[in-house]
Amino acid sequence: MAVAVKTVQDVKVRPQVELEQTDYPKNVGLMGGTFNPIHQAHLIMAEQVYSKLNLDEVWFVPDNIPPHIQGKDAISAKDRIEMLKIATADNPHFKVEMIEILRGGVSYTIDTIKALKKRYPKINFYFIAGGDMISDLKNWRKPEELVELVKFVGVKRPGFVQKSDYPVIWVDAPFISLSSTFIRHSVRHGSSIKYLVPDKVIEYIEKEGLYLG
Repeated sequence: MAVAVKTVQDVKVRPQVELEQTDYPKNVGLMGGTFNPIHQAHLIMAEQVYSKLNLDEVWFVPDNIPPHIQGKDAISAKDRIEMLKIATADNPHFKVEMIEILRGGVSYTIDTIKALKKRYPKINFYFIAGGDMISDLKNWRKPEELVELVKFVGVKRPGFVQKSDYPVIWVDAPFISLSSTFIRHSVRHGSSIKYLVPDKVIEYIEKEGLYLG
């Protein structure tokens, strides 16, 4: 079953402020995921794509209920968002976009991209994903429509061929075999996660007692 998260009422957020027309970044990367929790591999991937494609910003888009990944340990959206904010606070071109959390329900990328394109029609969006996800793109909801709305960026992964039936921009980045599942397992069993996630995220996990149950 898909991960359950607390309702949007549990997430204290400021109303999203629409960008002034003169403030629009031109090229924005999007990184979607549950971020349960965010870790260094996420941040490295985002920074590498930002630099190599000369993007203006990268927006991290935490999902509400993921359509593909099942059996994740459930924590509140509030905690996932707070860790994202902590992890990205020192990088001026990283931002957290909460469109999927605020919309609720299952988070389908096609719905998110349509909403973002309507809200920010002047922005060119680049959806960043690992090569493993790109290889499964045909199984996403409405992939033919999706690739007409957003440019896909595939970060090369060992063991996955850099081929797709859809247009993809391929980017080299250091490969780090690290997952949120591994981090949750490590916390639960008392193993160190230092250097796997930012220090301030570790402090938040310990303070809130996350992933112990």
